Amino acid sequence: MTTRRKFLQYGFLSTSVLLFDGCNLFGVTTPYKTLSVLQYDLVPKAKELGLDVNSYIHIVLHHSRILESDKTFLKNGVKWLNEECVKAYRKEYVNLPIQKRQSILNKVAQTKWGDDFLYDVMSYTFEAMLGDPIYGGNKKERGWQWLAFQGGEPRPKRAYL
Repeated sequence: MTTRRKFLQYGFLSTSVLLFDGCNLFGVTTPYKTLSVLQYDLVPKAKELGLDVNSYIHIVLHHSRILESDKTFLKNGVKWLNEECVKAYRKEYVNLPIQKRQSILNKVAQTKWGDDFLYDVMSYTFEAMLGDPIYGGNKKERGWQWLAFQGGEPRPKRAYL
């Protein structure tokens, strides 16, 4: 793949999420920014263990075997979550204090899209925590150490994409 294509694939515009307040543009965020805070809100142990969940999410958003509809839903969930925050508090999710973030999570969990979105984010977070360290989330096998788990053999030699 050419350098230009890589830039476009991984660049800002390919992963940006536009946030609207009614008909006006309120702000622009990225799935990574919101998901990094959201994952630690949903699974505090991931932060306590110092796991790099964003490295894993990067793989998820660019993996050839993950359906585009699943990737789109993840990005849309970030947008919808932030739009709920803008409606309620006039701020993006990452700029809210933990109590208000928890309030928003309780509210969106009552909706079909919110329940599905939060379930997906938690699933990916646990995959990052418990997957092979080669995929970037389970740095220094901290997730395995937390569970006193020995990874399976043979271990992958490179990330399967």
